[in-house]
Amino acid sequence: MDLGKIESGVELILKGLGCNLADRNFLDTPNRVARFYEEMFTTKDTEWATFPEDYTDFIMLRGHRMWSLCPHHLIPVRFDVSLAYIPNGEVLGLSKLARVLDEANSGPLLQEKFTLEVVNNVHSICTGIKGCAVLVEGQHGCTLIRGVRSPAEFVTYRLDGVFREQPELEERFFQLARR
Repeated sequence: MDLGKIESGVELILKGLGCNLADRNFLDTPNRVARFYEEMFTTKDTEWATFPEDYTDFIMLRGHRMWSLCPHHLIPVRFDVSLAYIPNGEVLGLSKLARVLDEANSGPLLQEKFTLEVVNNVHSICTGIKGCAVLVEGQHGCTLIRGVRSPAEFVTYRLDGVFREQPELEERFFQLARR
């Protein structure tokens, strides 16, 4: 990530909007925006510790809220995400499920791409799992404050393995995710 380029770009946007960059309210804005993007999109160093375990039902992170940016307008997107997987002899540390989501949020991206990336990340970390399911409900600033001006949420999901093969697991995942 090139913070200097981000700062220069924000400065140009502010000038384009007619803002007086000498005004005390804008003095550090380019730097603050650059640091914000760095904070939002820099993944934390994570050791993907897995632990031997005989647990055979699914493990779920429900209702995790996070933010990204729409790649078309660079306007914030709120994601409420539920993620589950069924282990096969080893489990991932519980807090790491949120880290998997953070890692998939690597920059402005489509909700659809984010959804697929989450499942791919779980599979790359927990090899041999029996299945993975993710539900992403996004409220997009670009449809909230411009265009259609709708507060609607957009839903994407991905099921694989036994979540796709066994309808009762799929149903239980969605029931728990929506509680």
